[in-house]
Order: sequence, then structure tokens, then C-alpha cells
Amino acid sequence: MSGSNSPVLTAYAESLGIRVFGEEDGAPVLAFEFGGDVEGRPQHLHGGAISGLLETAGYALLQRELEKRDRKHRLKPINITVQFLSPGKQKTTYAKARITKLGSRNANIAIEAWQDDRDRPIATATINILMGEPDS
Repeated sequence: MSGSNSPVLTAYAESLGIRVFGEEDGAPVLAFEFGGDVEGRPQHLHGGAISGLLETAGYALLQRELEKRDRKHRLKPINITVQFLSPGKQKTTYAKARITKLGSRNANIAIEAWQDDRDRPIATATINILMGEPDS
């Protein structure tokens, strides 16, 4: 996280065109536009691009929360489970995460991605992350 409280996005996220769209309830809302780099079958989002957006939103929120608590950890994913609920269309796609558990050694995060209607997600994910000691 940068000092501006805006998530530092990975090169992978930037290659997908993921950007910080805004904030909702203290969590960053991330987004990307439909385009050739995220297209799977014709006129639909690629599942990997949706998964990348979900994962990036989860890490962005966790990093923000750890920074607020002045905690430094090396984050290691334990697992990520993605549920695809409906096809992504040629529209802007948004994602927002919610921390469901933040312990001293692990975190559980739930994320939703949507397009037109926030109440009708196109995909959801759960990420479990091990928080190890920071590298020296």
C-alpha cells in the first residue's frame, strides 16, 4: 500500500487494466473495462480475468487493513475458490472484498464481482491467506 491509502496494484493487475474505481464502506472498489485483453469466448469476459480482478480486490483490502494496524506480513495464499454465477458481458466489471476473519496468522476474505447491478454478482470468491513473518 502506498502512503496515499490507494492500493499498489501488481503488474498482472495493471496488464488486465484493473484500476481503483472508488471506495465503499472503507474498502477499495476495483474495476476494469471490457476489451481484447480480458475477452474469452467472443463478446464475453475470460474467467481468468474475472478471477484476477477478484483476487486483486481481496489483496487490496487486506493490505489496506494490515497497514492501518501497522502490521507487516508476507502474504501466502492458501487457496482461492471462485464461483462463476453468470457470464461477464461487454461492460465495466467491478469488485469489492470483505474480510470475514483477520487473525494473527491467517485471513479469510470474501469478494464479489458485478457489472450493472451490485445485487446481482457475476462471480464471487473466497480467499484464505497465511500471514507469515516479513522477509528480513
